[in-house]
Amino acid sequence: MDFATEDLRNSAEPAEPTEYSLTVEEMSVAQPFSTELKEATDAAHREAEGAGFVTDLLAGSLDRTAMASLLAQQLHIYRALESALARYRDHPLLAGFVDPALDRTESLKHDMEYHFGPQWEQDLATGRIFTAHATTSYAAAIAAAPGPGFLLANHYVRYLGDLSGGQIIHRMAQRHYGIPDDGLNFYVFGAIAKLKTYKDQYRARLDALDPDPATRRNVLSHAVESFDFNRRIFLEMGERHPVHPLEPAR
Repeated sequence: MDFATEDLRNSAEPAEPTEYSLTVEEMSVAQPFSTELKEATDAAHREAEGAGFVTDLLAGSLDRTAMASLLAQQLHIYRALESALARYRDHPLLAGFVDPALDRTESLKHDMEYHFGPQWEQDLATGRIFTAHATTSYAAAIAAAPGPGFLLANHYVRYLGDLSGGQIIHRMAQRHYGIPDDGLNFYVFGAIAKLKTYKDQYRARLDALDPDPATRRNVLSHAVESFDFNRRIFLEMGERHPVHPLEPAR
């Protein structure tokens, strides 16, 4: 999948919230909020996962450099997200979700040192470590978070994704690229005893919120937008890290 030069320039602008297929009015008022989120984001989720970079990474068609580059994108995003969440941690919409056990920034710093060496912070700042245009745009949107609904949407997409599909990436990175946990701290949630139980409790807390229709629409729209940011990042990553052709057998 290719980005045109104009698309890359446009990706630096904050994205408008993406429309989803069902309106809040069309969804059953009795439907749990966690189910609404899953259904409203399903198409955008599949589009993001279907980006060539993700499928190639999971298939073992890339290399350790691509995995390290993905972690660098995550650092930008989680630094912005966790800083923004700290400002709203006591808001009723977020108080039940902001949990130090989920924090990823410090884990990512360890991963960056593993992959890029002790000078990684300087190399990231000077551009020696690649940062996608869409990553910069996404991190800026998070830093300028318009409110708690936006942050709840991104909290749901990111952390629940890390506890689910992120664990598959973790296993595949170990299997295909031989990266130990010392370089994959991002995917290790040592303070959470059972990931499935935690995810079930997370969804139950979402359902207990029972937000009003305007808040629901806001959260659903921004959750779709979050997946679209991910898709844009993966497209740029695919440009940066193409599949390596197989070497002929000797």
